[in-house]
Amino acid sequence: MSASPAFQLALGLAVKARREELGRTQETVANDTDLHQRWISNVETGKRNPSYASLRRLASGLDLSASELIARAEQIEASDGISAPAAVRR
Repeated sequence: MSASPAFQLALGLAVKARREELGRTQETVANDTDLHQRWISNVETGKRNPSYASLRRLASGLDLSASELIARAEQIEASDGISAPAAVRR
């Protein structure tokens, strides 16, 4: 089962917020995690739904566990009442 579009957007916001909190660029995180910068950009914009293995690598590059990153995304999703833009909905 894939993530809902709203959760995908919330995850992207959580990734971006944490990356900026740490003062890191997408390129730095990409180098630290061996993930592509464009892939990270697509996660941050909600265009990409990472696999669990990739999520763990990304979270590690942000000095979080996967569960901590998911919890941050869930908080964003619940507090902001995020709804997916029409282009993302299927």
